[in-house]
Amino acid sequence: MLPRGANREEILDQLEALGGLSPENVRRVSRSSGVPEADVYGVATFYHLLSRPAVERRVCQGLSCWLAGSERTLAELSEAGIAVEAVSCLGQCDRPTPQLGHRGELLAPEPRGRVTPDDPALPINLGGADAADYRALAAARQMGAEAFLEQLERSGLQGRGGAGFPAHIKWRSVRGQPVTERTVVCNADEGEPGTFKDREIMLRRPHRLLEGLAIAAEVVQAAEIIIYIRGEFRECRRSLEAALAIARPHLGETTVRFVLGHGAYICGEETALLEALEGRRGMPRLKPPFPTESGYQGRPTLVNNVETLACVSEIALRGGDWFRALGRREAGTKLYCVSGHVRHAGVYELPLGVTLDELVAAAGGYHGRPMAFSPGGASSGFLPMSSRDLPLDFRSLAEVGSMLGSAGVVVLNDTIDIARAAWWQAIFFEDESCGQCAPCRIGARLTRRAIGRYLDSGDPSHLRHLADIGWEMEEGSICGLGVAAPIPIRSAMQHFPESFRPRAHAPNPSGQEPR
Repeated sequence: MLPRGANREEILDQLEALGGLSPENVRRVSRSSGVPEADVYGVATFYHLLSRPAVERRVCQGLSCWLAGSERTLAELSEAGIAVEAVSCLGQCDRPTPQLGHRGELLAPEPRGRVTPDDPALPINLGGADAADYRALAAARQMGAEAFLEQLERSGLQGRGGAGFPAHIKWRSVRGQPVTERTVVCNADEGEPGTFKDREIMLRRPHRLLEGLAIAAEVVQAAEIIIYIRGEFRECRRSLEAALAIARPHLGETTVRFVLGHGAYICGEETALLEALEGRRGMPRLKPPFPTESGYQGRPTLVNNVETLACVSEIALRGGDWFRALGRREAGTKLYCVSGHVRHAGVYELPLGVTLDELVAAAGGYHGRPMAFSPGGASSGFLPMSSRDLPLDFRSLAEVGSMLGSAGVVVLNDTIDIARAAWWQAIFFEDESCGQCAPCRIGARLTRRAIGRYLDSGDPSHLRHLADIGWEMEEGSICGLGVAAPIPIRSAMQHFPESFRPRAHAPNPSGQEPR
């Protein structure tokens, strides 16, 4: 229990302002906030942007960047005497290989990827001009909360952050709570490898996001909006702040504030995000209670993803039936990210349920001979090209043991060793496990070690326990990370068994010692 008057929520921002974790900074923050030094230290060590301030450059090691040669970039910087480390996906898969500078600013070698050209028939329409008239907010107010919720239900809008949960159920749950002090939280902590769609919404259509948030606050009767943006997306924060200055007259008494993350993929999980907002380590909470009942500071809280909220304004203007009809088996359009071995990586807004070939056609075609693809980020594993005609929607991918997730599609051609690709994903999950659940913490490390030892020795016997480890992770983890972590290697072994046979000895192919 904290001392009376202590303010936990401010400790992360204070540490960042002071330059990150150090004994002196911990003491200063403890004196300022009233939070004990041990507590400040324990929280700070969880977030890599705070815990290792001496790092000069951070290089993305997401799958798309690995395909583009991130290992080579790391080696070159290290040889040049620069303090460098590999970090999980930086959300720039359309322009590999990006780096993060000492003060958190992005250093990207290429311009951002393409988006679907301007088309007013699209709900989000990344290629269009961002209107600041807030007509949809006025329409929602005139319609009334119950009438809007009916349209939201008719729209069939599912959460676009990964889980695909019906949006109207969350909204109704918050609105129906007896506690009247409520909060709306925008989850803009986009960290799934292969995914960069929310980044483009915040940069290209910030008013569309702010208007969706304002409608949400109006409907669930929340007085406060919090936008939690991943720490590496500082340009996105600047874009939203500029838009908010224009939007302020439309928002009435609703308050809006921004919180920057500090480098933890797990904070994309909604309850881990709430823990971070409250100044704690970003470890997922047990559910129930769900955030709609007891979320931020114990209040009923609506947590929605950026893309979900960006769909809301056009539903208010054009109706739920219009939005539903845009999809195929499931409702609406979807922002699909595509990167890897395609000609024009980018974000393409297409009917929910298009196939891989249709998506890649929008991206200019394949580069080389395609062999495999990851349909929804690291958590979705790998599928063979025999699945190229599978609808890329929530239900169809679940039926084959994969997931749409955040629709971060990565294409791999036949120059890639799929076993090494699975090992690269295993590194990601080991690095990003929060460590709360023993099956996830230990299982992620054992999985990465097993694949690495197979690659080093060429002996498939190192892989014999992976199914058991994966089962324990799925059964014993309280959040989706532990459930998803075994999927890349399981799917790779299922669909590409020839890549896991005895092979020639290749000592330490990664250049990394087993940890």
